[in-house]
Amino acid sequence: MDVIIDALSWVFILLGSFFLVVGALGLIRMPDVYTRMHAASIIDTTGAGFLILGLILQAGFTLVTVKLLFILLIFFFTSPVVTHALAQAALAADVEPQLADDRRARGVKTSEKHAGKPENA
Repeated sequence: MDVIIDALSWVFILLGSFFLVVGALGLIRMPDVYTRMHAASIIDTTGAGFLILGLILQAGFTLVTVKLLFILLIFFFTSPVVTHALAQAALAADVEPQLADDRRARGVKTSEKHAGKPENA
């Protein structure tokens, strides 16, 4: 039984490590701030979850397991909030997303396009 738990633990640890490495590559490969934040938030939360799950299996049912669960809960609640705050700060600083094709009208800014129209139209 201990061999099965150890093997499962190492599978989760290696899986979490894989997701964290993929998230780091996503930070390098993605073109703009918003896609980088998406790659970092989703993959790092998943990677940390698998890592901590593997560590919980290694620790057994002890006080260390309770501490790891608290760390996991804190990470799951703070990571999306931090990502949302960074995205809002980037929007407030007028950081434009880099789109593959610009879907706005050519030569017309978004504020100029809606300048003469009423709010409901």
